[in-house]
Amino acid sequence: MPRSQVVGCAIIAGVALLAGCSPRNVGFSADVQPILSRNCSECHAPGKPGFEASGFDTTSHQTVMKGGKFGLLVKPGDAFTSALNMLVEGRANPSIRMPHGREKLPDKDLEILKVWVNEGAKNN
Repeated sequence: MPRSQVVGCAIIAGVALLAGCSPRNVGFSADVQPILSRNCSECHAPGKPGFEASGFDTTSHQTVMKGGKFGLLVKPGDAFTSALNMLVEGRANPSIRMPHGREKLPDKDLEILKVWVNEGAKNN
């Protein structure tokens, strides 16, 4: 096989491998809600301090999409400008990185949230 074909095959294989690393068809119930329950709902649920401060409730798709006192936190199709992603990824002011006062979310969880928002933040 000529060298150019070998290189071409290697590039295609590499792209296929990288594409397989990112989650696809992320579901709210199966993928996103467990992340929110583990990391956010202890503060961002009615009667909890994070909810009282922000008005943001992470206990259901409907309340996540409703946003909080300061507006919407999820912009379906655009994780880069969604406040939820900016806060958990640490792209906002470091003093308000979420979860507040705890370790940053694992990269895997950040990627799931990003893909979910980019795929339209559906209730699936």
